[in-house]
Amino acid sequence: MKQTIIELTEKYVYNQLNSDASGHDWFHIDRVRKLALHIAREEKKGNEFIIELAALLHDIPDDKLNQNVDAGWRKLDDWFREITLDVETVKDIKQIITTISYSSGHVQLPSIEAEIVQDADRLDAIGAIGIARTFAYGGKKGQPMYDPSLIVREKMTKQEYRMGKSSSVHHFYEKLLRLQDMLNTCTAKKIASERHEYMVSFLEEFYKEWDVRL
Repeated sequence: MKQTIIELTEKYVYNQLNSDASGHDWFHIDRVRKLALHIAREEKKGNEFIIELAALLHDIPDDKLNQNVDAGWRKLDDWFREITLDVETVKDIKQIITTISYSSGHVQLPSIEAEIVQDADRLDAIGAIGIARTFAYGGKKGQPMYDPSLIVREKMTKQEYRMGKSSSVHHFYEKLLRLQDMLNTCTAKKIASERHEYMVSFLEEFYKEWDVRL
């Protein structure tokens, strides 16, 4: 029964996000799912069924990908009803999705499952894939690749984080370079170390090429 629910959810999420061009596509979801399960198995913690479902569904209600917040949550609730998932599991998954977003701020996570899914989602935001996703999302939003006249925003409300003026390169300092120190599990921290250094090297090369002095 659990495997059937996973397979149905895979197809549902694929159909919902396959055409996304902002870095929140099906391939992002699948990487997060695989990372989350890897972390759970390495740490020997968490309910893998809840972790996998939460990883698969974590972007479905995202207000970035829906008309508004309520529309996103209605979509998720409709899916839970379609697969007749039990009330307790629905509650656990919704708690995870509600709390793991970076834009939600530093909130207390409700479970080890939430810590694992959050770590997996954050790992996919750094390294080579994180760099590619950052520029894809910036382009989708109409942000410049880089604008030296802009300042790095240190403290932001969720609205400012989502809607304020920034650039893709500024996003590294406003979020991506901070993520390594915000992870929960030892497994994720080990994976993050190399990815973080890759981003640092990328920025060094970016500035060399930006400030052309031949």
